[in-house]
Amino acid sequence: MKFLWIRLNILMGTAFLMFSSPLQATSPLPEQPPIPKDNPLTKEKIELGKQLFFDPRLSLTGTVSCNSCHNVMSSGTDNTATSTGVFGKKGGRNAPTVWNSAFLTVQFWDGRAASLEEQAKGPLVNPVEMGMKNHQAVVKRIKKIDGYVKQFKKVFKGRNPVTIDNVAKAIAAYERTLITVNSPFDRYLKGDKKALSASAKRGWKKFQEIGCISCHSGPNFSGPTKTMGVGFFMKFPTFPGSQYDKKYRLLEDKGRYEVTKKEEDKHMWRVPTLRNVALTAPYFHNGAVKTLPEAVRVMAKTQLNKTLSSQDVKDLVSFLKSLTGEFPKQTMPRLPEYRNASLVD
Repeated sequence: MKFLWIRLNILMGTAFLMFSSPLQATSPLPEQPPIPKDNPLTKEKIELGKQLFFDPRLSLTGTVSCNSCHNVMSSGTDNTATSTGVFGKKGGRNAPTVWNSAFLTVQFWDGRAASLEEQAKGPLVNPVEMGMKNHQAVVKRIKKIDGYVKQFKKVFKGRNPVTIDNVAKAIAAYERTLITVNSPFDRYLKGDKKALSASAKRGWKKFQEIGCISCHSGPNFSGPTKTMGVGFFMKFPTFPGSQYDKKYRLLEDKGRYEVTKKEEDKHMWRVPTLRNVALTAPYFHNGAVKTLPEAVRVMAKTQLNKTLSSQDVKDLVSFLKSLTGEFPKQTMPRLPEYRNASLVD
């Protein structure tokens, strides 16, 4: 019954889109994401967060930073199937892009973090990622760097400003500046009908007609607008049994179930953004699919039970490429120095 409900839900959504006239459009990506009241943006906080984001000294070995896996000089990913952490360890899931992640209402593939602040704390103490023993060890490491202590005092005030919560707030503040607006598709929505090629326009129409937009809706193409902390999840694959299940190991990872242990959460995943998707290969939670055209074919079959023509795939890829926005210039920050001793024990 659960499988039937999911299938009917998708078919009903598809039917609505097919018989709505004109086809339903989304809206351009906003220039600013939601900002939590308890973490307002300031220039000084953003700069501090940027330094922390780029600083490998926050890892056990002093070799892995946030930017190692989420390269903001490029796509916000590392373009590998699974990232490499401390001591050469490999994670089990693909690193999602950090660009436009501020619009997501939950973080991580399984939605286990309710905010960017909560997400920022996770990799620091993950034994495969940055490897610190605990958050107290992270704070202790930062307190050894006088320049950071001075900055935390300036940004957060108080008697004890260097806390793990403030570390996370600073990193999240920087991440909320990583927005890529003014893509060709955004310009098209604003009235520039020449912003999209004929193929991309066909792809946008097909994207709506076959039901892709049932899940990848909204300005971020990551689902309907929800309250921060409330995730939008879909089963993947929704239609199991295709050749792709085994070929790309789609059923090995149980997704959100690994967090909740609820049967209904098996193979449920937070719907990822399609913004800049042409730059973030390889694809899916395990990074098993290397190219965008193949990812389109896999999604059509596993989520909509459709086999696309070569022309449909080409047009959909053209549309997805039109979601690549303009990247604000990033410069490597100068990190505060640690003098006269080894920081790493």
